[in-house]
Amino acid sequence: MSLATKLRRVRKSPPEGWDLIEPTLEQFEAKMREAETEPHEGKRKTEINWPIFRIHHQRSRYVYDMYYKKAEISRELYEFCLTAKFADAALIAKWKKQGYENLCCVKCVNTRDSNFGTACICRVPKSKLDAERVIECVHCGCHGCSG
Repeated sequence: MSLATKLRRVRKSPPEGWDLIEPTLEQFEAKMREAETEPHEGKRKTEINWPIFRIHHQRSRYVYDMYYKKAEISRELYEFCLTAKFADAALIAKWKKQGYENLCCVKCVNTRDSNFGTACICRVPKSKLDAERVIECVHCGCHGCSG
């Protein structure tokens, strides 16, 4: 779905400052379309969605940084981005909590999606894992987001 289509779906005109973030969101949208149409022959079933998760994370992180870190967008524009689903509100809510600042996706902390009722392997600190062992999240392909 294109950026213009999403804007029409919201039925509200974008707040002031939209011109500042629109080009970057357009780039993320183009990357997302490219990732969705990418051929998936030869990939495992779980690997197909990894590029989409990465772009989704980058787009949400961009909106988060523009509001919380750089303070370049207004609260009204930030709320607009969340309601229009340009950024993931649940993921941003986790980023605000201590220990989850670098979380890759919400699926990694959801215990319902794992076999043993625990968090994902990418949430285990690298100091507690074998150095030669390659860690790769099944959900999003993360190599370790706990630090």
